[in-house]
Amino acid sequence: MSIQGADTARRVEVDAKDLPLHCPTAAAPLWARHPRVFLDVAKAGEIKCPYCGTVFVYKGPAPKGH
Repeated sequence: MSIQGADTARRVEVDAKDLPLHCPTAAAPLWARHPRVFLDVAKAGEIKCPYCGTVFVYKGPAPKGH
């Protein structure tokens, strides 16, 4: 998982090792956590967290079975 761009809290690149993806991630500070929500980023290629607005972008091949 890597964070990109000037607004680093808003756009996060993920790959197959980060699946299944959920937000907040383990790297989120305790004060910034919200209820965990699983996001199907591999299907859409890009998805936005409904709680915090972070955009996750999937980089890499589609996982098998998807």
